[in-house]
This record gives sequence, C-alpha cells and structure tokens, in this order.
Amino acid sequence: MACIADVLAQVALPGSTTPDLDAQLLLAKVLGKSQSYLRTWPERELDADQLAAYELLMARRREGEPVAYLLGQQGFWSLDLHVSPATLIPRADTERLVELALELGPAGHARVLDLGTGTGAIALALASERADWQILGCDSIAQAVELAERNRLAHQLVNARFVQSDWFTALTAEAFDLIVSNPPYIATADPHLQQGDVRFEPASALVSGVDGLDAIRHIVDQAPDYLQRKGWLLIEHGWDQAAAVRELLRQREFAAVQSWQDLVGHQRVSGGQWCG
Repeated sequence: MACIADVLAQVALPGSTTPDLDAQLLLAKVLGKSQSYLRTWPERELDADQLAAYELLMARRREGEPVAYLLGQQGFWSLDLHVSPATLIPRADTERLVELALELGPAGHARVLDLGTGTGAIALALASERADWQILGCDSIAQAVELAERNRLAHQLVNARFVQSDWFTALTAEAFDLIVSNPPYIATADPHLQQGDVRFEPASALVSGVDGLDAIRHIVDQAPDYLQRKGWLLIEHGWDQAAAVRELLRQREFAAVQSWQDLVGHQRVSGGQWCG
C-alpha cells in the first residue's frame, strides 16, 4: 500500500510544465481533501480504490487532457467555476477583458451582453463586481448555457441570466450599454490546434475561418444594432490580431478605437465606442 508521500514522489508527466502541481491537484480530488492536507498528512495511506482512481486520472493527464477537465473546475477572477469539454477553459488572460469592462462600463445601472459566454466566466465575474448591472450571456451551445446557469446558481448571482443564441440571432431588439466577447479567433490551419490543452477543447470555441477573424467580423458588423449610443464593444483576440480588429472597428465607424495590452505586453483586447 502506498502513502501520499510515496505517490507524489513518483510523478511522471513528461508533457506537463507543472507535473508536481498537477499530481497534487488530482490526488487531492481523489481524496476529497485540500492540497494542504497532502502536506500535513504525507504518511496517510491510499486504499486500492483511491490509488486506482488517481492512476486513471494521471494516465488521462499523460495523454494531454487538461487538468481543469479532470477536476471539473477552474478558477477565474474570484470565482471557482464548473467546466466541461463542452466549453473553453477560462484563462487568466481573459481577466484583462473583465478589468476593461469594469473600467469603461457605466458607473451605475447598465445592461451588459456577453457573447459566446461558455462557462459564463466573463458574465459572472462582472455580475459579482457590479450588483447594479444586468448581464445577459449567450452561447450557441446548449450545454454551455446549462453550465453557465449552473455556475450562476453556485454563486447565487441574481443579476445575470443566460440564453441560447448564435451570437445575436435569438436576441430581441434590446440595446446594451456594453458588449463584451471572447470569441473564437484561431485560424483553421493554425498548428497550435494540434498542441497542448486546446486539442481537447471544442473547435467551435476556438476556430474562426481562414484568418481567425470570421466571428469578430460578424460581431463588429452586428453590434451597433444592439448598442446604446456611447456604448462600448470590447473583444478579446489573438496576440497578433489587434491591428486587424481595430481596422474592422474603424470601418464600421466605431469611435475611440484602441487596443489594450495583457500582463505580458501583448495587445489582447480591442474595442470602440458606438456614437452613431
């Protein structure tokens, strides 16, 4: 029989950049304990079922399956969110979009739209920070809408709701003070689609045409019909797409068009204000 210390001393995850952390998270899940428990009770022995469950999770991780899917959850902003293979895994980069939305959105009551909400990460982060904002998240995938609603209920956020819609298709002619989106923006032939965690994530949340801009073009084109005057549109995109997205916004006659950097200096979010 193996103890916690023995199991964690034999980690073999050649495809991971954080093998020790991965192993700790997976073992903690199997035991139903925290990571601090593993450090406090290294001599605790695993029974046969626990060891088998851990080894199965580790085998899946060796195949490249993301830890977030194995755990069924991922932290984002101040929230712990349920995740599933039906949605993109929330990433820390997207917290920059949340920061900008909070900075540029109205100080008081506002109506906000999150396009392609996935787990509901962006919508729920905003809802948790602005009780006087009413936030609508939409996604074309039914399972994503169900997951976002599950996350909403888990955090008891009454100022957010979710609907199934292919971008704006199912929305009524309502106007929003702010529209945010982290849409698919990877080119169809991008080699990164065959690498790392994205191999396990839904292509519909990643890929958007030959140049990766199809979804962004659609959003930029349609958003003015759903924005209040002086409302903002903010879009997350690839690190090398800022100039192209700014040009799309200018062509659609958005004002105050600009891009913002993420923590590593890449222009990761672009947006503009609708003054038409």
